[in-house]
Amino acid sequence: MYKIAVLGERDSIYGYAALGLNIFPVNNVEEAVKTLKYLANGQFAVVYITESYHAKLESEIENYRESCIPAIIPIPGVSGNTGMGMLNVKRSVERAVGSDIIFNDK
Repeated sequence: MYKIAVLGERDSIYGYAALGLNIFPVNNVEEAVKTLKYLANGQFAVVYITESYHAKLESEIENYRESCIPAIIPIPGVSGNTGMGMLNVKRSVERAVGSDIIFNDK
């Protein structure tokens, strides 16, 4: 059975442990890359990652964009929501249908 992981700054992800999710606090980009590779090649189907680390690991995350597992999903951290999650939804919809049918941005 697959598991769910949460990757990011300790202060941002600590509460997810109370929900039964596996948390992986990291302190720097190198540690985050190593942990993401472990999570992507293991038994985790969903990896939530704080928006700040998602931005720093964009090139690494791109390696997993076309694969079904793991789904790598940005979540807000303690610094707040940057809108990255909605931007990823928009990109996914545009890739799937060929145009922006949800947001209708100019």
